[in-house]
Amino acid sequence: MEVHASLRLFGGKRALRERVRDEAAELGVGQVSSASTSLAALAFARAGVDNGFARPLQEGLDRLPMEVLSAVEPHRDTLARLGCKTLGDIRKLPRGGVSRRFDKKLLTALDQAYGLRPEGLQWEVLPETFKTRLELMSRVELAPALMCGARRLLLQMCGWLAARHCGASAFTLRWAHDAMRARSAGDGGELTVRTGEPTRNVEHLSRLLNEHLAKTELLAPVGDLELEAIEVRSLEPASASLLPDTLQQGESLREVLERIAARLGPERVLRPVLTEDHRLEWMQFWQPASGKPPRERAASDGMPQPTWVLPQPLKLATQDHRPMYQGVLHLIAGPHRVEGGWWHRIDTADGADTAHVQRDYFVALSEHAGVLWVFQERLANDHTAWYLHGVFA
Repeated sequence: MEVHASLRLFGGKRALRERVRDEAAELGVGQVSSASTSLAALAFARAGVDNGFARPLQEGLDRLPMEVLSAVEPHRDTLARLGCKTLGDIRKLPRGGVSRRFDKKLLTALDQAYGLRPEGLQWEVLPETFKTRLELMSRVELAPALMCGARRLLLQMCGWLAARHCGASAFTLRWAHDAMRARSAGDGGELTVRTGEPTRNVEHLSRLLNEHLAKTELLAPVGDLELEAIEVRSLEPASASLLPDTLQQGESLREVLERIAARLGPERVLRPVLTEDHRLEWMQFWQPASGKPPRERAASDGMPQPTWVLPQPLKLATQDHRPMYQGVLHLIAGPHRVEGGWWHRIDTADGADTAHVQRDYFVALSEHAGVLWVFQERLANDHTAWYLHGVFA
């Protein structure tokens, strides 16, 4: 990787090298080295040397065995018979003789490694879709144990998403059964994980996948994994602040709800959603917390709305045409007229009926019960009747 232009962004050469080393270890990378040229960095990595800047480049490369450069491989036996063991030994040979006896690739590779000739590096071109496989080091018989290999695939997917400035809202993990399996077990299985919003947070995706695998039973030992991003959308990262970060650490509420829903089932984790309806009974409905909510609206229209709603309106006693509930009620706001629902048909004990309402709501104060939400029915036979419908917390 050519990182010279990014050193300041990542806090300097040492900080970037340590970050690459730590994060690449989870992807199975065994050695990370740095140098002033790409071929030199590759040579140091193959020789097990971490820092190619510890000594001058020529001195460091001259000490390395000649096998660290791929261009040496076709001529290794010949060079060995000439007494060469290190890259420094090859450089001591006459350039004219090396040029005539060996191909140009050898001298070109040496010059590029030592910084005597410019290197023509190519940009890494990412594929349009993400789908990759991993052969496990041993056969896995329990589904939760698949996380060790699956996390490596998730890291690759999140890296691909970050490079494309995207997030995944759904991905599929597939596994292939071992060849020595029962015929009834089939070739393998798969598991699809969905999120409420596109993300490339590897920790959150790992927790979600782990919850799903905890409820999965493998029919046979697994030898191979495959991960595919099936729903990808553009995702711009949040702007960083110049002020100290005061945001809470850990999972957000959305991530916690998605993880709990993965464990208990989406039908057991619900949230209320406001709808385009002024009738109190149908002003909201419950849906899975991980689902995408419809377009919401503020349903109060300037009037306060009760915190708790009674399952059925309670008819109140009256005194001199004033409603009573643990004493005479004092009307402090209203009327708030709500009318509609002629289109809404519901099933009742007497058959199908409409949920049409014509009500005037008031905010009322009770000396003992607090603030209440009461109404009168317009155009009703008993237009003096009052009903209690909600309580303010």
